[in-house]
Amino acid sequence: MVRYLILFVLIIVTSYNQFGFSEGKLRVGFYNKSCPKAEPIIRDIVRKATLSDENSAPSLLRLHFHDCFVQGCDGSILINNGSETDERRSFGHQGVRGFDVIEKAKAELENVCPGIVSCADIVALAARDAVFLAKGPFYEAETGRRDGNVSNVRLADNMPDVADSIQKLKAKFLEKGLSHKDLVLLSSAHTIGTSACFFMTQRLYNFPAFGGADPSIRPDFLPELKSTCPKEGDVNARLALDRGSEKTFDIRILENVRSGFAVLQSDASLYQDLATRIVVDSYFGLLSPYLGPSFEADFAGSMVKMGRIGVLTRSKGSIRRVCSSFG
Repeated sequence: MVRYLILFVLIIVTSYNQFGFSEGKLRVGFYNKSCPKAEPIIRDIVRKATLSDENSAPSLLRLHFHDCFVQGCDGSILINNGSETDERRSFGHQGVRGFDVIEKAKAELENVCPGIVSCADIVALAARDAVFLAKGPFYEAETGRRDGNVSNVRLADNMPDVADSIQKLKAKFLEKGLSHKDLVLLSSAHTIGTSACFFMTQRLYNFPAFGGADPSIRPDFLPELKSTCPKEGDVNARLALDRGSEKTFDIRILENVRSGFAVLQSDASLYQDLATRIVVDSYFGLLSPYLGPSFEADFAGSMVKMGRIGVLTRSKGSIRRVCSSFG
């Protein structure tokens, strides 16, 4: 009798975990029954956005990163109460875009299955689809997040910054449960998109302790950067983050890091630290790309890992009806 009782309990526990009801767990296909059209709807809206604006893909990828690094992946960056205390007003979130795409997806999902799909999950799925539409890997994104009920600009004070030292970047990632390998891979998101010259001013003209350009910039690369971002030029002018391949998701970004053509200071620093340099070089060994590590698979793994930071599930958080408002 005891034997059968134990077996019965094991079956119940196994079924409980199999269907993803355990506390704090995300799972692939969370909306398969409650809103089966959720992922196709989001993918279609992201596809249309990328067709009308080539900056949509990198914007949505960056939005997911910025959301997860403040309080976890809870959609807090989306709140727009028109107040200076809104998280999205943070200095570290400057230039973050893609909010309109998320709102459009949410509005359509509310028509199909109201009160079911969280804004935090829409952000995660939109980033996944943006990577794929930029010719990057398609990966199974976990869902089941709920939306946070706090959005405070002060909570975004410790965002990773392009001017951070490699030691500071590693510490900030470690604080979120991410390794130095994740730092390299998630920085590789810079394979698509552009940066404003505003983020280059210090590196080109007032690098700390040197007063001029960052000495790590290749002498033959410096004129190219300065011509795009002159000292008295438009700080809102754009330059490609991945020299020669800014519209396609590929490993070219790490090739540029190795060759000294990294645009951002934070990307260049990846090759100035032994631990992160070993990770970068691992994708260019004699066995790559056949028997060595897969850049695309590893990037996907780091994205999934990032997507688990500080998530709210089950009874925690809420499901917003409008992503920009708590109401």
